[in-house]
Amino acid sequence: MTTAKIQRIVARQQEKYTFPSTFKCPFSSASKAGSAKSNIDRISEGQFYEAHQQLRVVASRYAKSESWDAAIDLLYGGALALLKAGQGGSGGDLAIFLVDVLGKSGKDVSVAQKSKLLTIVRAFPAREPTRKRFVTEMISWSSRTGEYPLGDPELHHVAGSSFAEEREPYDAERHLALGTKDSPEQLARCEYEWWTQDEPNTAALYAARAIFPYLLVGNLRSANKAHLIFTSRLNSSNRSLSVQEVSSKSSDMRVYPILPLLNFIGLLLLAIQRGSSDLYKQLAKHYAPQVKEVGVWDDALAQIGEMYFGIRIPRQGNPLFDMMGSMMGFGGGVPKPKPKKVDVPPPPAADLD
Repeated sequence: MTTAKIQRIVARQQEKYTFPSTFKCPFSSASKAGSAKSNIDRISEGQFYEAHQQLRVVASRYAKSESWDAAIDLLYGGALALLKAGQGGSGGDLAIFLVDVLGKSGKDVSVAQKSKLLTIVRAFPAREPTRKRFVTEMISWSSRTGEYPLGDPELHHVAGSSFAEEREPYDAERHLALGTKDSPEQLARCEYEWWTQDEPNTAALYAARAIFPYLLVGNLRSANKAHLIFTSRLNSSNRSLSVQEVSSKSSDMRVYPILPLLNFIGLLLLAIQRGSSDLYKQLAKHYAPQVKEVGVWDDALAQIGEMYFGIRIPRQGNPLFDMMGSMMGFGGGVPKPKPKKVDVPPPPAADLD
């Protein structure tokens, strides 16, 4: 970002709120004007630390006097200017302060406030450590003041997409699993790219990371979408991979002779659509050796069995689900959707390896 642009951004924020009519300033107008000019000079001269500190002081005074709009706009403009100047630490600090002010102000999760926060998320330099804390605070604020107890889906989606673009899959998973209808595509692509760095026979492990989280929060539609995108990418990028198409009146499925666990996931999704506990038990029994070899699916599948097929599990510690709950921000109370019943003939599970 050019010095002139940084000057214009900060100047607009300082000029707009230098003398708000309702603000009873505890310090003189002359000192405020001098402070604004000083900030512009410091940024233009590359004195980012000094500018950051002064912006914090002025915003704190606005907040103390409950001039919330002034504080919010000043922090937003200052954070954005510093972030775009490559000052991730200072800009991130002002961004976190902005979320704190939003919380104290009682502002709702409006389009205007979300727009500010999403713009800041996108402005963070790659791998900037303070971004994760900012995202955590942002989601926490939206869960307290908005209509979504697990955090606003749009905020989750943009944060998760940013992490996915920078190949930080664990953070991407955490947010995209609670995102919007567009999130499954981002998550499936992220997991696919991650898989390309591993052994070919591990494809199902990465597909599951894009599918199981949606099933565990009761989002079958997104789970199906993630499965479709992952397998479509797998087919288009691996022309030599053997694939068989199995079709019925109401559903189609791709069968991979050398990837049995990927077949298991596809059949699991079909079983959920049918709501057939018998079919689920058949699948679990048939693929038990392969699932056991994976070693980390047992708890997730037990939860899925209880949620969608009514197969109760003992009430005891559940390491994987507890981990996902902590990761995604929810506790043990996952909504239990009613299994969908659709007219699909039983898939030929016993013939698939």
